[in-house]
Amino acid sequence: MDTGDDNDLALAIETIEALDEATRAIAEVLDLETVLQLIVDRVADLAGARYAALGIADVNGRMERFITTGLTPQERSAIGHLPVGRGLLGLIIREGRSYRMPEIASHPDSSGFPAHHPPMRSLLGVPIRLSGRPVGNLYLTDKQGAPEFSAADQRIVELFARHAGIAIENARLHERLGALRVVAERERIGRDLHDGVIQGLYAVGLSLEDVERLIAESPAEAVVRVDAAIDAIHHSIADIREFVIGLRPSMTGAGLASGIAALADGTRLTTTIDVETRIIASSAELSRIGDEARHELLHVVREALSNVARHARASRAEVTVAPADEGLRLEIIDNGIGFDPAAAAEGGHHGLVNLRERAASAGGRLEIDSQPGRGTRLVITIPLEAEAPQP
Repeated sequence: MDTGDDNDLALAIETIEALDEATRAIAEVLDLETVLQLIVDRVADLAGARYAALGIADVNGRMERFITTGLTPQERSAIGHLPVGRGLLGLIIREGRSYRMPEIASHPDSSGFPAHHPPMRSLLGVPIRLSGRPVGNLYLTDKQGAPEFSAADQRIVELFARHAGIAIENARLHERLGALRVVAERERIGRDLHDGVIQGLYAVGLSLEDVERLIAESPAEAVVRVDAAIDAIHHSIADIREFVIGLRPSMTGAGLASGIAALADGTRLTTTIDVETRIIASSAELSRIGDEARHELLHVVREALSNVARHARASRAEVTVAPADEGLRLEIIDNGIGFDPAAAAEGGHHGLVNLRERAASAGGRLEIDSQPGRGTRLVITIPLEAEAPQP
C-alpha cells in the first residue's frame, strides 16, 4: 500500500471517529435547547464550516427557530430578526434535499443578506428528516481551508443529520413528558386546594351568613362564631403558604428555556391563546443567567401570560429569548387589544408595578410598547453573569 492509500485510510478513520463522537454527544442529551445548540456546534466541526445554523420551520415554511454557531452575540444582535425562510433557505425547506454550492450570491434563488450580516460564500444545506417527515435543516457556510464544501462533507453531514433527527425527537418527547408532569401536578394541586383550602373557606362563609342576626340576638355567640372563622381563615392561609413554598423550588430549579416552555404549555392548555416560544440564545448564554434572575424572569413570563389571558383578548402570543448587547433580551408580544401605558402608570396598575419590580430584581429594566388596538410588547434586557474562568 502506498503513502496516498495510507493517508486516505487515516483520513477515513479520523472522519468516522469524529462522526461517532459527534453522534454520541448529541444522543446523551435530553434537554431540547442544549441538543439543538450541540447539533449546530458539532456539525460545524465535522464539515469544517466557519458558520452553521439549524433552522426549524413551521407547517407554512416560516422559520420559527434558528440556532447558530460561529457568530458573536453582537453580530447576532446586529442582524436583527430571524430569517423567515426566503431565498436559499426557503428552497431547501420546500424541496427537502441537500444543496451544495461554491458561491451563494451566484445562485438564482439567493435573496442576499440583511444589513450587518457577515459575508458568506460557500454553502452546504442538508435537511433533517425522521420517518419521512421534516424535522429541520442544517445550513453550513464558508468551508475553511477550501473554496467550497466537498461531496465527502455532504455525505458526512447527511449521516449526522439522521442521528440529529433522532436526538431532536427524543429531546422533544422528554420535554413533552415534562410538560405533562407539570399539568398533572397542577391538576393534583387544584384537587388538593379544592378538597382542602377552598372547601374550608366555603365553610367559613356559611358560618358567617347569620352573624348579622346573632349580633342583635346573641352577641356572645356572634363573637364565638367570628373568632372561629378567623382561626379557620388563618389555618387556610397557612395551608396556602405551604403550597407556595412547595412550588417555589420547582420554579427556581427550572432552566429558563424549559420553564418558559412549561408556562407556554400551561397557557395553551387552559386558554384559547396560541403561545409560541423562541429561544434564540445559546445554551452557553442561558447558563450565564443567575438563579435569582432566572426565577424572576420566569415569574415575569407567568404574570405577563396571565395578563394576556385575562385582559388582552388576544389569540396569539410570542415569548422570545435572544442575545442582546452584553446580555439577553426577553420579549413577550401579543396581538390583543392593547392599552395606554401612561394611563396605566398613572392609575398605579398593580400588575405592571409587579413586572417592573421583578425586572429590576433580575438586573434589568422593563420596556412597554402598547397602544389601544395594536397589541402589547414587553421587553426586558438583562446582563449576563461573567463566564467562569477556564481551568
